[in-house]
Amino acid sequence: MGNLTMIKEFLLLGFGSLHGLQFLLFGLFLGIYVVTLMGNIVILTVICSDRSLQNPMYFFLSNFSFLEIWYTTSITPKMLKTLLLGPEAISFAACVAQFYFFGSMAVVECFLLAAMSYDRYLAICSPLRYPSLMNVYTCVMLAGGSWLGGFLTPVVTVTMTFQLPFCAGYEIDHFFCDLAPVLKLACSDSGTVEMTTFLMASVVTMVPFLLTIASYVHIVVAVLRIPSAAGKQRAFSTCSSHLIVVTLYYGTLGTVYAIPTATQTAALNKIFSLLYTVVTPMINPIVYSLRNKDVKNAVKRLLSQWSYAK
Repeated sequence: MGNLTMIKEFLLLGFGSLHGLQFLLFGLFLGIYVVTLMGNIVILTVICSDRSLQNPMYFFLSNFSFLEIWYTTSITPKMLKTLLLGPEAISFAACVAQFYFFGSMAVVECFLLAAMSYDRYLAICSPLRYPSLMNVYTCVMLAGGSWLGGFLTPVVTVTMTFQLPFCAGYEIDHFFCDLAPVLKLACSDSGTVEMTTFLMASVVTMVPFLLTIASYVHIVVAVLRIPSAAGKQRAFSTCSSHLIVVTLYYGTLGTVYAIPTATQTAALNKIFSLLYTVVTPMINPIVYSLRNKDVKNAVKRLLSQWSYAK
């Protein structure tokens, strides 16, 4: 409670002085945000309205698209405001909320990607048993467990972080309330928070990542055993979009956290953060819509229905 009396708000510095580029970057990132929202909304609408997509694969994809909307929305609007108006004040409570919800969405994404890879593993490696193994109950449990685990995991880190006394200033040299720039404002030892966060982050990222890798190892082995080239291509096409998304997400996340925090400049940290907070959520719906024939055909059917209704 002492923190609330010491600091009532923080100041997000955003990208600092951009020498006249702020309007160009504002337009660019606004366009990316609109594409991200529209792409994921289209996928959600198509999956919910088309009966041919009412199966486990697209059930998980609809959860993923819903996640991506809130994942980027927790960061981008405030970031756009700092680009347009300069450093932006954010209340202590809003900073805590942004820190918590972004962390939750990141964890949910790790869990959902693992659940989606398990679904593809069963579909390709156990096609005859797939309908009974990946039933409605299993789908709901996997998706619900991902959301529940994602929202519970950051509670410890958020509680420990914002109970620290902040007396080194109130300016956060970032465009959102991220862990590293917030901890720089603490005037007490933050080593325990950093170690706890590192251990928890390692578990919630590495365990789903290793499960995803294990699933794809089995998938590759199963695909290579298919005698016909057409069969191999058909089997691999069902999981190629998900594999691209997994590579993009863990690739950008690994780039950020592979470099020690002490050696990262504020500018470098912001650039890396843009990759997984703004750019990757835009690419995901594009990958799923352009590389998935079922989604493309469903979009065409939906557009033809709308045009016929008019």
